[in-house]
Amino acid sequence: MSEAADLHFMRLALAEAKKGKGRTAPNPCVGAVLVLNGQIIGSGWHKKTGTPHAEIHAIADAGGAAACAGATLYVTLEPCNHTGRTSPCSRAVLAAGIARVVVGMADPNPVAAGGAEFLRSQGVIVEMGILEEKCRQLNRPFIKHSSTALPWVVLKAGMSLDGKISRMRGQGGAITGPESQRRTHELRDELDAILIGIGTALIDNPALTCRLEQGRDPLRVILDSQLRLPPEAKMLRQQSAAQTWIFCRTDACAEKQRKLEEAGAVVHRVAANENGQLDLKQVLRILGQSNITSVLVEGGAAVHGAFLRAGLADEACLFVAPCFIGENGTPLLTGDAPEALLTELTAEKLGEDVLLRGLLRKTD
Repeated sequence: MSEAADLHFMRLALAEAKKGKGRTAPNPCVGAVLVLNGQIIGSGWHKKTGTPHAEIHAIADAGGAAACAGATLYVTLEPCNHTGRTSPCSRAVLAAGIARVVVGMADPNPVAAGGAEFLRSQGVIVEMGILEEKCRQLNRPFIKHSSTALPWVVLKAGMSLDGKISRMRGQGGAITGPESQRRTHELRDELDAILIGIGTALIDNPALTCRLEQGRDPLRVILDSQLRLPPEAKMLRQQSAAQTWIFCRTDACAEKQRKLEEAGAVVHRVAANENGQLDLKQVLRILGQSNITSVLVEGGAAVHGAFLRAGLADEACLFVAPCFIGENGTPLLTGDAPEALLTELTAEKLGEDVLLRGLLRKTD
């Protein structure tokens, strides 16, 4: 198979993998394509943790193991080599008589890794690193969670050209247009949790749901040190399969906690830092322990600043509207924050707005 063909079929495997975005945590998004004599005979993607992996779906789609002898398997992540909730994919690939395996990226999880080495030991041709960076980009939350047990953190904001996220301090209301609003809901659909501070919760009384037709609601997370969220809040009085978690200080009122829990909230008490603010790393640690691999931080300004100061933000999605608001508006950040750069920056036109997206890196 030529290099051009390998790239082509790996791109198709990546397209399969993307179908699982927001559905597979704590597992990665993985896609697979089976090719025989230059023709696709099967494809599949991992749909949900505890269910068959992409390779198994592709083999089944091809008609079972008997149809795969001599085929080439293109898979975005190294086939797993351990028995967890499912059997090792490396054994299934070998049993199907697949002659060649082309892998996008090695599995960063030491428990599951080793599939490529096993297959080579059994005489299967294995080639690694085809479109590796694309595969890694797709699975940044899985990679970080596997290595640190913490979720990938995305700062998101809609803002004016002069960096204001509202027209008047203490007031809500969207600045950006409908195209940006739709993309926000796509992000909510793709990430495991959405997080806001109590100030935003009280001002906007948001639902924090995904409004796409086939979307799924993320876990709702509220930073509320003294449990000021009223039990009548919209997020606690709506039909949603997702829970609402509230993080408060260890000294927060027990009676307020009881009322919020009666309304359906899950309350977590965490330590405060020297400034009396919630320990954000402990918040992320609890989320990571619950298999939340990605968090969309929607603000407000104090929360954005706190995540930057703590060095806990990995990526930013800034929806910029073509307007100026002036000094009466709420700034994107409040409080001191380290100078940071957006790397691997992309710009996308969304109606009248522009989405700036990139990885956050501290400057020296």
